Amino acid sequence: MPVPPDIDALRALPLSELMRRALAVKLAQRGTAFSFCSIINAKSGKCGEDCRFCVQSAHYRTEAPVYPLKERGEVLAAAAEAKENGATRFSLVTSGRGLAGRELELVKESVAAIRSEVGISVCASLGILPEAELRALKEAGLSRYHHNLETSAEYFPRVCTTHSFQERLDTIHACRAVGLSVCSGGIFGLGENEADRISMALSLRECGVDSVPLNILIPLPGTPFASLKPLGMEEILRAIALYRLLLPAVPIRLAAGRETALADFLSSAFLAGADAMMIGGYLTQGGRAPEADRAFAREMQRLWTS
Repeated sequence: MPVPPDIDALRALPLSELMRRALAVKLAQRGTAFSFCSIINAKSGKCGEDCRFCVQSAHYRTEAPVYPLKERGEVLAAAAEAKENGATRFSLVTSGRGLAGRELELVKESVAAIRSEVGISVCASLGILPEAELRALKEAGLSRYHHNLETSAEYFPRVCTTHSFQERLDTIHACRAVGLSVCSGGIFGLGENEADRISMALSLRECGVDSVPLNILIPLPGTPFASLKPLGMEEILRAIALYRLLLPAVPIRLAAGRETALADFLSSAFLAGADAMMIGGYLTQGGRAPEADRAFAREMQRLWTS
């Protein structure tokens, strides 16, 4: 892997120059590529982990939906809708530390059915899993596993105490060991600083991840992070540009929080190096209309080539 750029020098740049360099790297490394993915909240709530940003944690009193693993028919319908909306990947996401037993078998069956009946690449985010379960998912047709680091190793204990940063790394390494592609990123605005964001980017770089989803905290009622002050626009754009420069060849995928945190400045994030989005909504929060996102992607590709 190439040596990362001089980080201190990058941090000293004004935002306009940082964005200019990030966009140049994006176009040189990835051209005008713009991709969509979509997810389904396949099992919601009652999670025993204490991630302080998450409304699905059983440790907090929130209004998050609670339901068991969804039936295959509903999952297949969501996958078909995702493909119709323009997504090239569809991910099954479940709450909890990890999936096992009958639930894991049902997910494997859904993965195989999506591949054969819908014909879209299938991803999953099922928590902390060992190699054996990940290998079985790959054999069922799974192509990519999603497992966010969330934040830096240094800041992680202030975000979650029921599992460690190392356990997250171990899951990513297990995915690599069985030949799965890896999608991993995190959340900006958890109270971390720029040094933490860079530390997470370097961890992702070291892991050799294939896609980096970036969320911006939506401070949701009932969670310990509900009262955190939102990040300023300049801070968000600087973070996106730094991630592009530190991870030049991978999709930088904007996910939850982009609508509220970036609002009318969404295009600025794509002039700072982002080049992918999650379409069709998130785990417990809705998103923009898919047709608006598709129109946005066409406009960004026009701007990149102008």
